[in-house]
Amino acid sequence: MDMEPNNQILIYQADDGSAITEVSLEAGTIWLTQVQIAELFGTKRPAITKHLSNIFKCYELDKESVCSILERTATDGKNYKTQYYNLDAIISVGYRVNSVNATHFRQWANRVLKDYLTRGYALNEKQLREQNQKLSDLRATVSLLEHTLAHQAVGEMEAKGLLKVIADYAYAFSRSHAPAW
Repeated sequence: MDMEPNNQILIYQADDGSAITEVSLEAGTIWLTQVQIAELFGTKRPAITKHLSNIFKCYELDKESVCSILERTATDGKNYKTQYYNLDAIISVGYRVNSVNATHFRQWANRVLKDYLTRGYALNEKQLREQNQKLSDLRATVSLLEHTLAHQAVGEMEAKGLLKVIADYAYAFSRSHAPAW
């Protein structure tokens, strides 16, 4: 699996404005390296290594399910195998690191989780807007086809073509509504 760090999203921003924006997205979660986790929590990589080791040693998390070695293309154009940790590991480390950034991250994570639990769901506004646009496009296409059929005699070949257009739109629309996890 090739993980390019070009997915620019903001997962968390510290009070000082610093944030990790180069994250790898795969399988419904984010993935960070130990260096990125250290930057996020305002600490050094050896502390992250120690905390991850303790997390795995006490079976808080299973290393196989939260850690993955992925290929990353460096600025020199070469691919390097790099160890990434998913959101479960990032959060677990965040509860062990003793730093102001880690405290703020924990507070932020708790607020987000509480908000999701009390609302019962989480919405990605951009994705919702895109889905609404696709639905509008589908409605416009169906309306156009309905108007065409009402005012013209359509042969078997044309009817099959129109049905294919509707089926293609419906398929594309249903695929875009599939859960991302």
